[in-house]
Amino acid sequence: MNDLLAIKLRPKKLDDIVGQQHLIGDGKIIFNMVKNKKLFSMILYGKPGIGKTSIALCIVNELDVKYRMLNAVVNNKKDFDIVIEEAKVYGGMVLIIDEIHRMNKDKQDLLLPYLESGLIVLIGMTTSNPYHSINPAIRSRCQIFELKDILYEDMKIAMDRAIKSEFLPDIKIDDEAINMIINLAGSDLRYAYNLLEVCYYANDDHMINCDVVESVSGKKNIFHDKDGDGYYDLLSALQKSIRGSDVHASVYYLARLIEGGDLDSICRRLSVIVYEDIGLANSSMGPKVDAAVNCAFRVGLPEARIILSSVVIELALSPKSNSAEMAIDKALNDIRSFDTGNVPKHLHNPSDTYLYPHDYPNSYVKQQYLPDRIKNREYYVPKNNRNERLFRDIMDKLKRYK
Repeated sequence: MNDLLAIKLRPKKLDDIVGQQHLIGDGKIIFNMVKNKKLFSMILYGKPGIGKTSIALCIVNELDVKYRMLNAVVNNKKDFDIVIEEAKVYGGMVLIIDEIHRMNKDKQDLLLPYLESGLIVLIGMTTSNPYHSINPAIRSRCQIFELKDILYEDMKIAMDRAIKSEFLPDIKIDDEAINMIINLAGSDLRYAYNLLEVCYYANDDHMINCDVVESVSGKKNIFHDKDGDGYYDLLSALQKSIRGSDVHASVYYLARLIEGGDLDSICRRLSVIVYEDIGLANSSMGPKVDAAVNCAFRVGLPEARIILSSVVIELALSPKSNSAEMAIDKALNDIRSFDTGNVPKHLHNPSDTYLYPHDYPNSYVKQQYLPDRIKNREYYVPKNNRNERLFRDIMDKLKRYK
């Protein structure tokens, strides 16, 4: 069978890759590695379809080095043995490993000495956070690079290239269908290419509109719904209605979103709202929303509408506070704006001068925790709601405590 469109369109050099300019843009780290013809072992991690394999292959193509590509799940220990023997023959080799977080101990133990000696240069790829999922011995021998979501503008550039390519002759597609494919794909360019290709072959005249995309994907064009509002405008309206404590509008915009069928986006937004807008005014809502989200995914739509309605009503009618957001942003602004100083010496580990609070009455003793330069700085300012009035009383008592 012929290669899929996503394979045919795979970039040959870094300049052809869309997105990831923080790594491959002019003067950035991977760009400079290739420019200086110097390669180090690395792990590329990020969501599916955002360019991990493309970057790995472009690196070895531009450097014109010997390489092999294995999958940590599919390929066995014998396959890894063969690569090592080849590396010995050639005096070195780049090994690209997909799903590296799934590599078992035998394969890791086999590779480690050759990574240490430099005979093997590893480019690992994973969708899992390597700080949690990859053996520390492997991780410590690699530079770790996180790939970011591909922005809409970059997805549009890639789609335009695909549409104008030789691989989709006589394609006819309107702008709304292109936008629908991009939005359905999120930042997964491979999914966008695959969806475009299936739509192309879905009818004889290669005409693609939103109806065709919907028939192939099984999802409605929720990004431009029948009432003319953009999908992300609906998400914004839901959040602002909850923030404004308008329960009727909150339920209405939830219904509009449910009609679109995108449970993922609704649940993600509710997870943001509960901490951004409800926050410490009703801290019990965080676990409630998390439980509701898990339950909604477990039962799916249409039943999930009842669960979501319940939690949205409670969010809308809860007291509101953004004090936690303001506190962390104020602290981050200080850190980014000036030198805040060093951790006080009595907080170092070990320390002979640190006062252990549990050795004192009420498990509290006054001592300085912030650096000298900001020792009187205050970040958290309680709002005037029942929950945070309690926090404010506690803070006042601690100030008066001798």
